[in-house]
Amino acid sequence: MKHQDMIEKMTVEEKAAFLSGKGEWETRDIPRLNIPSMFCSDGPHGIRKQAGAGDHLGLNESLPATCFPTAATIANGWDEELGKEIGKALGEEASELDVQVLLGPGLNIKRSPLCGRNFEYFSEDPYLAGKMAASYIRGIQSQGVYACPKHFAVNSQELRRMAMNAVLDERTLREIYLTGFEIAVKEGGAKAIMTSYNQVNGTYANENKHLLLDILRKEWGFDGIVITDWGGSNDHVKGVQARSNLEMPTPGLDSARQIVAAVRDGSLTMEELDTVVDDLLDAVLTVSEHQKARKESFDKEEHHNLARRAAAESAVLLKNSDHILPLEPGCTVAVIGDFAVEPRYQGAGSSMVKPTSLETIEQTITDYDWKISGISRGYKRTGEVDDILKKEALDAAAKADVVLYYFGLDEMSEVEGMDRSHMRIPQNQIELLQSITQVNENIVGVLSAGASIEMPWHTCCKAILHGYLSGQAGASAMLDILSGKVNPSGRLAESYPVRYEDTPAFRHFPSTERNAEYRESIYVGYRYYDTTSVRVQYPFGFGLSYTEFSYSDLKVDVQGIQVVVTNTGDRDGAEVVQMYVGLPNAIVFRPAKELKGFKKVFLKAGESKVVQIPFDDKTFRYWNIRANKWEVEMGTYQIMVGASVSDIRLVKELEVEGTASAYPYNPAELPYYYTGIIQQISNQEFETLLGHPIPDGKWSGELKINDAVCQMYYAKSALARFIYKILTDRKLKNEATGKPDLNLLFQYNIPFRAIAKMTGGMVSMDMVNGVVEVVNGYFFRGMGKVIGGFFANLRANKAYEKRLFSGKGAKK
Repeated sequence: MKHQDMIEKMTVEEKAAFLSGKGEWETRDIPRLNIPSMFCSDGPHGIRKQAGAGDHLGLNESLPATCFPTAATIANGWDEELGKEIGKALGEEASELDVQVLLGPGLNIKRSPLCGRNFEYFSEDPYLAGKMAASYIRGIQSQGVYACPKHFAVNSQELRRMAMNAVLDERTLREIYLTGFEIAVKEGGAKAIMTSYNQVNGTYANENKHLLLDILRKEWGFDGIVITDWGGSNDHVKGVQARSNLEMPTPGLDSARQIVAAVRDGSLTMEELDTVVDDLLDAVLTVSEHQKARKESFDKEEHHNLARRAAAESAVLLKNSDHILPLEPGCTVAVIGDFAVEPRYQGAGSSMVKPTSLETIEQTITDYDWKISGISRGYKRTGEVDDILKKEALDAAAKADVVLYYFGLDEMSEVEGMDRSHMRIPQNQIELLQSITQVNENIVGVLSAGASIEMPWHTCCKAILHGYLSGQAGASAMLDILSGKVNPSGRLAESYPVRYEDTPAFRHFPSTERNAEYRESIYVGYRYYDTTSVRVQYPFGFGLSYTEFSYSDLKVDVQGIQVVVTNTGDRDGAEVVQMYVGLPNAIVFRPAKELKGFKKVFLKAGESKVVQIPFDDKTFRYWNIRANKWEVEMGTYQIMVGASVSDIRLVKELEVEGTASAYPYNPAELPYYYTGIIQQISNQEFETLLGHPIPDGKWSGELKINDAVCQMYYAKSALARFIYKILTDRKLKNEATGKPDLNLLFQYNIPFRAIAKMTGGMVSMDMVNGVVEVVNGYFFRGMGKVIGGFFANLRANKAYEKRLFSGKGAKK
């Protein structure tokens, strides 16, 4: 251990209390031993340090910080250097705000387009997600601030995220849901990691020894700290046994008492406790030392300009019929759309940033060489029909050469704590778009959304520029592209299906009651569409430019590839060279092609460059469930290079020697997995893939402490059912307003045991057990436990605090 001397001076009570937060964002300090506290803050795309009372949902006011484009946006840039620059800026701002741990980036896989938090995640592809996350981490940690990638692992839905169980096979876990984290840890050097709320194959992530010990610590060599998501701890003792270090936010001293009791009864060894304390001590002391050299300020203008450049380099031009873009100088434009006046530039929830400044199209467009026929909101973003706004918009459109139509998903569509129910843009926006086509056919659609959408209306637009959620400087970034000042170079980091019913997890997203069954296995996103030839609206990796690129002279050897890329157009621009690998007629089922490397290259008009992409340990591997290790299947692999997964320009073959081991599958037992047609996998085939029966996830009988409040509709207690009805009515009314009440969503989906983890020590687990008894119809017995537990908890807390502050607790 690194801090043996200090640990020997700590009492058991101090060690146990040290492993839980003392406030919403701070770890517990121990003044007697000069151990400082450490401050954490949300920050995937900007620092959210709250000025006053803290909360984990972004409800209370936070200090100004640069709001960069979200991870879903920056992933479209496919540029690791840009990711590192943003990370460095985030680290600078965190340091200036006295934040030691930045809770991000988020790199969960976009299993379904409907996940409400997809705006905060990079991609449907683990390799791209991992590489971008690693670049952020390197930048953040270069400033002496710890990055904390999240949510580890298999956290792909918001619905009942604290009370659901992800059921998946080991190969899918490894290849799809852990590879990004592996890259973040090994290549990014992450010094912290946040566990997810959910269970993974029946065990909560924060106490899952397979995830935290076998894989994270032993296989990947992770030497940092593991932090729970806020309120995500189930059993703190089991968490410590799995070497989870910090329970957040502020569960009070009940958790600490549980640890002390476990040490005394022998279920938790002192060695286990000391190891976890040592990890956390090292982190606290290291970042505290780094903060002595922290910057007192950051260059707000410089960071704003970086946010602008990042948004411009990450926007994706999806369509450009008749080369309507870039717009001619001096032309007359109508600016229509509520998002042009009040931008949709970030998601809602714990990542919500108070920007240092905020551009709008309405204010910024006057800086460009166009005439304005009118600026109109056109529609209400909450979905209501407004004939006055519609007429105003149509009048402006009729007078213009070109209509710039700003539209997309509203705040209620993408929010932490709730998944989308469909992939459509609000209908009133589409009806207005269709009406505009009657008076002006030159429509340029500018989209704002953090995840893929259905686009049956795409024929209404001559051009479509997708800015995703482009941050505080998104307005000028989009106008730079529309004017031709910037040549678009973004490429989609996720597929755009024609319709939601085409998606691989359609029948199994989100969870059915407790279980989320990952029956699609490794066929996520383009791995499914490409393998089964399902038509998509826009494929993974797609994006247009104002110039053209050609590929030639592909060379492949055991080290990697090199290819010549030429800008054949008349404008400078950037191309994203994408390398995919496939093995036709493989013995082990696999997608037709998988991304295994990429490089963004800037080329002047007429310029050629040799682009090199090396192979690595992930290029040919698959997880062999029989051998329980990574293997390589021998064979003749196709090495494919192109501009998207559907636009392969050059292909070469490479003979690869395999590793000697028994193959894991019998094709006759997994027929549909071998075809990739996985939308209707039978129970028998899924159980064969899992290697065990599908666990029972049905809700029934009496509620337990890990069941959610929203399950009280079948509670035995009439009072509980009444409370459920009140919460449900409030939730529906809130959804109708279009402004998400995150606190309400959290209350609705919270499991009972989390009440003890989120109330600052006011509620103990004994009291929670009493609450559950009340819910189950044992009112007087349950209330007796709640009331008795309240006073017992007060006495126990006072006694513990006395021992804690005196330093006279047990040393052994």
